[in-house]
Amino acid sequence: MTDYGIVRSTVKPDEKIVDEHSVWVNTEITQTSDGWKYRMVQYGKDEYIKLMDEANQKAQADLEYLAMMTEVELE
Repeated sequence: MTDYGIVRSTVKPDEKIVDEHSVWVNTEITQTSDGWKYRMVQYGKDEYIKLMDEANQKAQADLEYLAMMTEVELE
């Protein structure tokens, strides 16, 4: 991962751009008087896939926990 910090552009950036080797994630996108500013982070494709898989596993575990707690409350 390479965090380029806050960058500026005259063109509104896409939130996510995928090229041959990388996934570029742009967040905190705000319009300024002379264009746009945003935080730009570049991930290798394998690194990004791993991060998304970990996030999905955590979300799934959270959903399973909520489902289990809901069952307990209903009984």
